[in-house]
Amino acid sequence: MAVSRASFGFVAAAALVFTIFLPVAQPQSLAPAPAPTSDGTSIDQGIAYILMGVALALTYLIHSADLVSSSSSNF
Repeated sequence: MAVSRASFGFVAAAALVFTIFLPVAQPQSLAPAPAPTSDGTSIDQGIAYILMGVALALTYLIHSADLVSSSSSNF
């Protein structure tokens, strides 16, 4: 029992020391973060991806409808 209390006390003391002194070893930066900037390139690229996805979906739907109509006319 004495060993577990001693090791618990040691771990608690070490945790207290690290809690107090660790933030001092790595000081926080006081400068504010720079404002995010965007030149619109990522927005344009996102719109292009959406339009390409819509075009792909429409192409798939048109071709699948064409296959259905051509297979029903064979009967």
